[in-house]
Amino acid sequence: MAIRTAPIVAGSLVGGYLVARETKVRALGGAVLAAGGIVAGRQWKRTAGPVGTAALTAVYLGGFGASHPLAKKIGAWPAVFTAAGASALASWALSDRKA
Repeated sequence: MAIRTAPIVAGSLVGGYLVARETKVRALGGAVLAAGGIVAGRQWKRTAGPVGTAALTAVYLGGFGASHPLAKKIGAWPAVFTAAGASALASWALSDRKA
C-alpha cells in the first residue's frame, strides 16, 4: 500500500520544531525529524528509486539545515514552513505523484 510522503515530511519538520521548542530538548525534535525521514524514505525507495530517494533525502535534510540561517532573516516559523513546503512539494513531485 502506497502512503503519501508529502504530509509526512511536512508534518515531521513542523512537528520536530514544535517538539524541540516546547520541550527545550532538541534531541526530541530530532527524533521526530528522524522518524518522519525513515517512514518517508521507505516509501521513496519504492516509488522514486535510489536516486530519487537520495535527492529527496537531500531536500529533506537540506531544508532542515537551511531553515536555521533562514530563521535569522525571516523568523523561525516562516523558515520552518518554507522548509516543510519545499520538502512536501519535492516529495509529491518525485514520489507521491507516481504512487
